[in-house]
Amino acid sequence: MARPRVPTFSRTPRTPRGGRRGNPGALPPVGVADVVERDADGDLFVRPSKGKEDGPTYRLAPDRGEAAAGAPGMGDRLLVRFERLEGGETEARLIKRLGQSAHRLLGVVRKGRGETRIEPVDRKSRDRLVLTGPDAAALRDGDLVLAEVGAARERYGPKQGRLLEVVGREDEPRAASLIAIHSHGLPTGFTAAAEAEAEAAEPPTLAGRTDLRHLPLITIDPSDARDHDDAVYAHPDDDPKNRAGWVVWVAIADVAAYVRPGSALDREARDKANSVYFPDRVEPMLPERLSNGLCSLREGESRACIAVRMVFDAQGRKLSHRFVRGLMRSAAKLAYEQAQAAIDGAPDDVTGPLLEPVLAPLWAAYGALRTARDKRSPLEIESTERRIVIDEGGQVVSIIPRRYLDANRLIEEMMIQANRAAAETLEQRRTPLIYRVHEAPSQEKLKNLTDFLSTLDVRWSMGEAPRTERFNRLLEQMRDTPHAEIVNEVVLRTQMQAIYSPDNVGHFGLNLDRYAHFTSPIRRYADLIVHRGLIRALGLGDDGLTDAEMATLTEIAEHITLAERRAMAAERDATDRYVAAFMEGREGAEFTGRITGVTRFGLFIRLAETGADGLVPVSTLGGEYFVHDDRAHALVGERSGRRWRLGAEVQVRLREATPITGGLLFEMLSEPEPPDPKAPRARLGVRRRGRR
Repeated sequence: MARPRVPTFSRTPRTPRGGRRGNPGALPPVGVADVVERDADGDLFVRPSKGKEDGPTYRLAPDRGEAAAGAPGMGDRLLVRFERLEGGETEARLIKRLGQSAHRLLGVVRKGRGETRIEPVDRKSRDRLVLTGPDAAALRDGDLVLAEVGAARERYGPKQGRLLEVVGREDEPRAASLIAIHSHGLPTGFTAAAEAEAEAAEPPTLAGRTDLRHLPLITIDPSDARDHDDAVYAHPDDDPKNRAGWVVWVAIADVAAYVRPGSALDREARDKANSVYFPDRVEPMLPERLSNGLCSLREGESRACIAVRMVFDAQGRKLSHRFVRGLMRSAAKLAYEQAQAAIDGAPDDVTGPLLEPVLAPLWAAYGALRTARDKRSPLEIESTERRIVIDEGGQVVSIIPRRYLDANRLIEEMMIQANRAAAETLEQRRTPLIYRVHEAPSQEKLKNLTDFLSTLDVRWSMGEAPRTERFNRLLEQMRDTPHAEIVNEVVLRTQMQAIYSPDNVGHFGLNLDRYAHFTSPIRRYADLIVHRGLIRALGLGDDGLTDAEMATLTEIAEHITLAERRAMAAERDATDRYVAAFMEGREGAEFTGRITGVTRFGLFIRLAETGADGLVPVSTLGGEYFVHDDRAHALVGERSGRRWRLGAEVQVRLREATPITGGLLFEMLSEPEPPDPKAPRARLGVRRRGRR
């Protein structure tokens, strides 16, 4: 589906009718703003989201990152940078759209009593609209629509709405991903220009490339993988100075050969910034002709690649590496389970012939890399990822845990080493790059962790610097206890979120001084930038990183970080809705779960069977007031002192499953734990009270 082109804006400051040009005052450098005016020349004006309705507005000016952020429109909520002009005025420069704004509502049509109402799909929204206008009569109950939010006719009545678009139907099997796409403002489809460029792409030739087709590189991916952008091969090092050492090849699809800077494909790849994966579909960063065709390392087909040859000693220490721009041919496409089964003694017709020449050396090389990894001690958080299985009709048939095998770890470690090599090379060549950075946990997060561990009688010293090996010792200490799962969860919450940045602060979780993303350019724009940097730094072609890109790496890094957060939120929302759809019809069933969140309004429960998350409202917990003790991460009975504690295993009954919002409501069946003898009861009296 084609998307509109990004409009251009006049650079002359104007005042919209009825609006006032803003003064910087106490404006933050970056903030959230709503588009509230469009003047006769088409210029848009924004007002800070927390500002007064009659407050100043600021002209939305072109920004170097604007094309990447998507075309804004009336009612959109934006992340903007406020900049002071030479004449004293302030203008807003677009960083990115933030999806559905306060002026738009995605919801489901409900008809009755002569009215057409819209109920929001966002369970956090309190808006209920009455739809007006000639379009309302033509809508059907259950239509999924996007509406513009107006004012309420009466002080306490519902707000008025105006139909903008019919998105689909709530009872469509694939409505969950559709809702997530629209709710989060994900760009979809490609323009005709981008599709034309992709269709015009031709298969690669050997011209200007190193011939790697003799190497039996193979791809190992999830069984449901939709694209294949990395391949691996290993063999013993024949250098007598490196006895028992290994040579590891990692070949990555050469997306830069097809997506040139400034092209329509490049503009739209930067706009999307990453592919977004839902249980039933993928919204790709690149058109299918590339993502599932010329850039996918298909078995038996020649493909352009950028490969790194890395030499490791017997202890897994990297001795050297070099990058080449090559032409490869995958010897096999394997799933993780398939490769693991072969190593474990159960090869099939495909893996049998590969076992000795390809798979065994890969596992032996991984053994050396694992030795170095264990010494480096990256963060070893264990979490159970679940896969939603959907049939051809779009219905959820099961939710099963994904197995994490040595085959997964092998590919992960080889990709980490390739990413590390890319960052090192670009630094050595003094070529700017976008790092993947991950800061150490903040003092506030460490304080929360310390408070939680104290409820388990586990000591954690705030005075000692946070290091990955400290966290790993804690996780190992709790591994065989009933608290292992929740401690993993809390340690994960203690970590900062990784971001993209041209400024390097290292990667805390991986315990690496420098790290970049190089291995997934089909689905991540960050990797494409790193590929272009390598091409420029190593003289591998005329399609490397441009001067203009190097000047805007900060803006690119900001955008792709925000787009990654947007994609993660959309994927999580879609998963919640599919899980709720799977649970619908099981109301009244009883389940074993664990308390994974404690708030003043209730307890969040995660079911052991499916990993489904839902809420037990505090109002349903019993006949006394429950107080939220945030230090103890518990709800505590005001009279009895009995408590519901983070991490406790409980039995619950499903009361309600709402697929359209992804919400699950549970009823608590277990009894609360006895009072904590160490908890000062006086402290509880000043806590905010829960509902009866």
